[in-house]
Amino acid sequence: MNPRLDLLQPYPFERLRQLFAGVEAPAGQSPVRLSIGEPQHATPAFIQEALVMNLRGLSAYPTTAGGDALRETIANWLTHRYGLDPIDPASEVLPVCGSREALFAFAQAIVDTSKPAPLVVSPNPFYQIYEGAALLAGAEPVFLDQMPEHDYRLDLDSLSDAQWQRVQLMFVCSPGNPTGKVLHLDDWKALFERADRYGFVIAADECYSEIYFDESKPPLGALQAAKALGRHDYERLVVFSSLSKRSNVPGLRSGFVAGDRKLLKQFLLYRTYHGCAMSLPVQAASVAAWRDESHVRENRTLYRQKFAALEPILSPALGIALPDAGFYFWARTPCDDREFARELFGATHVTVLPGQFLSRDNHGMNPGAGFVRIALVAAHDECVDAAHRIAAFVARRFGNAG
Repeated sequence: MNPRLDLLQPYPFERLRQLFAGVEAPAGQSPVRLSIGEPQHATPAFIQEALVMNLRGLSAYPTTAGGDALRETIANWLTHRYGLDPIDPASEVLPVCGSREALFAFAQAIVDTSKPAPLVVSPNPFYQIYEGAALLAGAEPVFLDQMPEHDYRLDLDSLSDAQWQRVQLMFVCSPGNPTGKVLHLDDWKALFERADRYGFVIAADECYSEIYFDESKPPLGALQAAKALGRHDYERLVVFSSLSKRSNVPGLRSGFVAGDRKLLKQFLLYRTYHGCAMSLPVQAASVAAWRDESHVRENRTLYRQKFAALEPILSPALGIALPDAGFYFWARTPCDDREFARELFGATHVTVLPGQFLSRDNHGMNPGAGFVRIALVAAHDECVDAAHRIAAFVARRFGNAG
């Protein structure tokens, strides 16, 4: 077996299962799971219909590059959403089976182990796929802490010049998971300058890009920032997006990679062997989803309503603040975050995710310690009920913790 498999840490939800071992949830309390970022809003009927109406496509092998209709639809969506110059659907877009598998696979294609001691940079806290992808590609993951006292900015100066010279790939997540932080143009300018200086590739994870508060101010995207800064060829930049959160189809496993055509040409070669072509029925459903914005606006409305209802309930208890975007509260806890999540589950049957499970120790501390991630994915009434349970638990256990 590949010895690097031994370097992988248990996934956060396996750690959560172990944390709750032996804890009995209270009888009579319905479970509310706010730990996993799995959208639970209804999948739009027109997407389901497009899938069903194209089931005949199961009789054919799909191409790795995806069909013309899907690539063109994604290219048009990118151009409209971010105000870009026309995107070439043949060379600058590649459909993938969800952003998760693509993020992992991309590192395998990018990391060059013939060069000494390659590094892959990740935010901290982070999506654990970044770490696993780096390790199994033969690189060492290094982390940039995102702390509230610094507005969750990436601390680029925390790595030495010698470390930056070894960096081959940098994962960036905006809007961030779990913090909800959206990078601004100055942030991207600093990242691009670093990438130019040291020659590494930026992989921008944008799977939360369509969950935001103000319809007139959607989050800035990486390709959009590149254009604003005169980087029209998107050199050393690729973005990853998905329909899972945007269209409430996590089981569809549909997304795309877009950006630097030279990198995508080589990534397509890798994927030809990797065997992750998207089936024709899924492509048809994806085309339908990317072409419609009304269901996405309705989806955002549902999340806005939940944030508006929960913020006044949870703020006195946990001192929460609204994120820039996404569907998480990143909430401080009045005790160890693991202890808080365990006791909360035992007292209320509400599940949240300890921040330490999404972070790594770095520079003598863990930036996720003392936080929990609360995913506002359940139905509105369930979320409100869970918020009241959390607030009551904090009041009983800690007094006015917030």
